Parts: sequence; C-alpha cells; structure tokens
Amino acid sequence: MTKIHKGSCECGAVTYELHAQLRAVSSCHCSQCRKTSGHFWAATSVPEDKLVLTKDIGLKWFRSSKQAQRGFCSECGSSLFYKRDETPSIAIGAGTLDGETGVTTVKHIFVKDKGDYYDLGDDCEELETW
Repeated sequence: MTKIHKGSCECGAVTYELHAQLRAVSSCHCSQCRKTSGHFWAATSVPEDKLVLTKDIGLKWFRSSKQAQRGFCSECGSSLFYKRDETPSIAIGAGTLDGETGVTTVKHIFVKDKGDYYDLGDDCEELETW
C-alpha cells in the first residue's frame, strides 16, 4: 500500500495529498526557480493524477514559460507546484510536505545558473542544464 503524503502552503489556503511514491528530490538552480522561491527550488514529483487538492482556495497558476506553469498560493506566496505541459507528472516543492518524506536529494539541475552566494557542497549529481 502506498503511503499518502500530505502538504500545504504556509497559510493553509492550499492543502493536498499525494497518493503515490515520491520521486527522489532534485534541486533546481535556474533563474526562474531562484526568483519564485528566493533561493533554489527542491522538488519531488508524482504522476499528476496522484495529486489530490483537498483545499485550493488560494491556488493560482502562473505560466512561467511556453512549456510550463507554476502553482502558488495567492494568499501567502508559497511556491507549491511546477508542471511541464507535455509531461504526466507534477513537481511538488519538497519543503511544502508535512512530516517525514523518506526521500533524499539526489541531483542538482541548472547548476550553470546557480547563485554565486552559495556552494553545493554535497555528493549529488550536478547537471549544467536539465
């Protein structure tokens, strides 16, 4: 039986459940992720049909590129979701999950765009782009 993971934005205007095994966490250092999160964005993912919104009164979507959109809370500003149009999965901000996740960070993507104010300093895979 798959564990149900729960999560939310900071204020609780968006809550969700994930009815699938979580993918290992990837950290994205692209300029869009850094702008929307204030640092880099660490995310897991699940098939989109395994994301159940239990409360979505604050959920807004922003088309951040021709091929993707980002879901955030319009009340508190929490960055929650990232969805590429052509993929059946949805990325979930790892920091929005409640409690123990059982996943670890395995890679960094878009490291060519990372901020100069921090170092990666771990043994995770590093990819220049996607």
